[in-house]
Amino acid sequence: MAADLDMVNLLVLAGATLAIPILSFVASFILWPSALIKIYYWYWRRTLGLQVRYADCGGYRFCYSYRGKPGFRPSILMLHGFSAHKDTWLTMVKYLPKHLHILCVDMPGHEGTTRTNSEDYSIQGQVKRIHQFVENVRLNRKPFHLVGTSMGGNVAGVYAASFPSEICSITLICPAGIRYPCETKFDNHLQDLEHSHYTLSIPLIPSTPEEMEDMLRLCSHVRFKIPQQILQGLVDVRLPHNDFYQEVFMEILSENSRYALQENLQLITAPLQVIWGKQDQVVDVSGAVVVAEALPGCRVDLLENCGHSVVMERPRRTAKLIMEFIISLGTTSGTIKKHS
Repeated sequence: MAADLDMVNLLVLAGATLAIPILSFVASFILWPSALIKIYYWYWRRTLGLQVRYADCGGYRFCYSYRGKPGFRPSILMLHGFSAHKDTWLTMVKYLPKHLHILCVDMPGHEGTTRTNSEDYSIQGQVKRIHQFVENVRLNRKPFHLVGTSMGGNVAGVYAASFPSEICSITLICPAGIRYPCETKFDNHLQDLEHSHYTLSIPLIPSTPEEMEDMLRLCSHVRFKIPQQILQGLVDVRLPHNDFYQEVFMEILSENSRYALQENLQLITAPLQVIWGKQDQVVDVSGAVVVAEALPGCRVDLLENCGHSVVMERPRRTAKLIMEFIISLGTTSGTIKKHS
């Protein structure tokens, strides 16, 4: 009987011990979803072997994550899109060879990188800052592969045009900065915004869970079922930065930045790859034709059933295409390929 009571007490104690973290998790999920989102990114960085570091450049600080050391293959620098951060790349990094030297940097003013003024948020301003980062971490000791998506694609293209000796090859994923032959749903939003003198809400800067859900639907062809608490957490993480995002948004739409990539395409000398989701509703896939016409030797990979968030929607395929491109450099001519 005493032994039975001891066993009951042990089970009660064990149950109570287990209940504490479970209840804490449930409470966190309900009350502090933004904290769980940060823990999620931290967990995946550790799982994938990425380390977070800071690079200080005369009072300006860059935050970046990295994995591996420079080796036989070129180092890869990844530039994320508007209002995103270095962890945007985690889903794709998962499928890249672990021996590669990879760096994912927070773009100027984003996440852990210093926030200054609008001069740094124009495309040319961002190019100058990223070059400052590259020099600080000595990434340009030998040519590296540059990857950019959306706004980061605009920056990456102009960077390659501005510093050709530093780039061995470049991948642009659904890049902004082009006069697209066809309009998208987002283009219609932009026209409404311009007519309202930017008094309407900007679809890429959500301030409620409903607006967050609308933004995700705009950016992704794949429909993810996201709990309301997580949507709220995503909003909570972004909300304190919305004024900054609006400042950046207006700057990259300015006359000097809006078509910066297209204006610099013919100055790009490095082998170039374009990856685009065929159902992109933010920047139309017809932009791939513009790039191919300006740079006939480039490689274009079009992804079926994929929207603007290529890295999130098709991470494995994107990683595979980038590695194929890097490995095959110098052996193929420019082609346009469609992928299911």
